[in-house]
Amino acid sequence: MELSELRIIDLKESILADNDADADRLREETKDQNVYYVNVMSSPGAGKTTTLLGLTGKLRDDYKIGILEADIDGDVDTKTMLDAGLRAVQLHTGGMCHLDADMSRQSLREIGAEDLDLVILENVGNLVCPAEFDTGADLDLVILSVPEGDDKPLKYPLMFEKADVVLLNKIDAMEAFDFDVDRFREYVAMRNPDAPVFLISAATGEGLDAVAEWLRGKVDPKIR
Repeated sequence: MELSELRIIDLKESILADNDADADRLREETKDQNVYYVNVMSSPGAGKTTTLLGLTGKLRDDYKIGILEADIDGDVDTKTMLDAGLRAVQLHTGGMCHLDADMSRQSLREIGAEDLDLVILENVGNLVCPAEFDTGADLDLVILSVPEGDDKPLKYPLMFEKADVVLLNKIDAMEAFDFDVDRFREYVAMRNPDAPVFLISAATGEGLDAVAEWLRGKVDPKIR
């Protein structure tokens, strides 16, 4: 190669392509183990942990469940899950704002996924980075809370394009905020017309029965 020849290598594109292939392999691995893997994404404070406590409370009689708690640092959420009697492990990303497929594989191995039916990853709180990396999950679940505003599908398009299902949390606080549910549904549909939207309150439990029943319909065909 001549020294004067300009070469441009798109490292991000290469990294993402490699990760996508690895994620597909991981889905095959969990299929062989009869494990259903859910990736939960949201911004910090949207209510991921409280929502998961409510959902697992409705699902734990039907499935053996494990929780992966991903954070840059800290272990508060993992302690909450352990106190609730759930199998959980803490994942520290070392400053990274997402998990990729290989990190998922290591985490599933650490929690002993082969003995579980359903593993739920609470991804790092962020509406940008986690959406860029396929974790190898069977389902990407996105939570938005009412205080964040109904325009977020417009501002963070990739997150909602990747979502298989969207939960709108904190509807018990709807009267205190200028949030238009119909407009939010419209914006989600612009990004992803196939993603259902569930309205929930993790604090009161409203709407969680419907989400749990919907999840059963996704989990059972893979693990039974």
